[in-house]
Amino acid sequence: MRKSFCGLLTIIFLFAAVLAGCGGSTGESSGKKVLNVALWDENVKEPLTKTIQLYNQNHPDVEVKVTYTPWADYWTKLKTSLAGNSGPDVFWMNGPNFYAYASNGWIKDLQPLVDESKLDASVYTDALINLYSYKDHLYGLPYFLDAVGLYYNKELFDKAGIPYPDDSWTWNSIEENAAKLTNKENGVYGYAALIDSQSGYYDLIHQAGGYIISEDKKSSGFDSPEALSAFKWEQSLMEKGISPSAQQQLETKPLQLFGSGKVAMFPAISVSAPELYKLLGDKLGVAPLPAGKQKATIVHGLSWAMNGKTKHEKEAWELIQVLSGKEGEQLLADSGFSIPAYKGTEEGWLKSIPSLNLQVFVDSLKFAVPYPVSEKTAEWQDIESKEIQDAFLGKKTFDDALKTIAEKMNGILATEGKH
Repeated sequence: MRKSFCGLLTIIFLFAAVLAGCGGSTGESSGKKVLNVALWDENVKEPLTKTIQLYNQNHPDVEVKVTYTPWADYWTKLKTSLAGNSGPDVFWMNGPNFYAYASNGWIKDLQPLVDESKLDASVYTDALINLYSYKDHLYGLPYFLDAVGLYYNKELFDKAGIPYPDDSWTWNSIEENAAKLTNKENGVYGYAALIDSQSGYYDLIHQAGGYIISEDKKSSGFDSPEALSAFKWEQSLMEKGISPSAQQQLETKPLQLFGSGKVAMFPAISVSAPELYKLLGDKLGVAPLPAGKQKATIVHGLSWAMNGKTKHEKEAWELIQVLSGKEGEQLLADSGFSIPAYKGTEEGWLKSIPSLNLQVFVDSLKFAVPYPVSEKTAEWQDIESKEIQDAFLGKKTFDDALKTIAEKMNGILATEGKH
């Protein structure tokens, strides 16, 4: 009997050892604490790995596990896990989803940690601090950003004998020069008046003196005269044949048209620079967005957020500080991935495409406008995109479309914060 009991104990100890070797439910078998990190873009793998190595120099007792989930599945997987009180400790957060995650308590309020650590948040681009603040508290530490600039084809400008765009250009400059650059015989358009939001009409509405959403997140700006003037200007360029029509843009992406030499000027985000350079090489140039009544560029970017239910708050916070710290941001910049959010660490990124004046994007941050968000961004953006596309396709007037967007958007905004 004693022999069989000892045998049973041996089996139990062996089973326990196997469980420990597998990490059990926590994955912390080695005695190290495990931090799970989630994001969607493997293009940032090299600088991220180096930054985690920096973190581990002072945190040898922490194992950082990184999971890359494709964009198509990332948000569904993240939301499901966080709502179920599990999920990664640290993860990428974007503007359109931020308010929903902050208001539901899925991400941690970082302000007490910022205050306790005496972290100087002013080192980050103001537009991103604004974007990732909820009820005046910071919930995400900015990582990188993208601004919008005016890319142009130097070869087409040279053939037409037109000076390249510069910071003195206005909407009138676009219209005047785009007409000269348009060559209907060769199927070349002078400018792409985009039906896209971030690189298109969001910037134009602000340049016209309007806004997408009020600062207090309570009212829409789509039914303003300024918003209407922005859309009317784009529509006029299409009607004059200076820009591809909305239907053409739906059939062939404007980026492809520009990359194949069929469009002379193309507004797009800074993160598009490497892709456009691959298509056009040294024929590619970039300038600031032309001004309407004023200069403006929509700025979006990502932040590092922390799971509201993490069991390792101290370690997660220290990791986020390294990821978004000066050294981590310099590693990001050196990779050429995107503009770091930490002011003054851009040098590596600026040198990533020597023939392109990427300084344009950094300088444009003086006129930065945060990407418009609220708690239910996705709901009103669905309405916005449908109504605006219908208007561009001639199915309704812009007056009617913008009034409909504003009315429905205001209705959605009125329900926010009521859980």
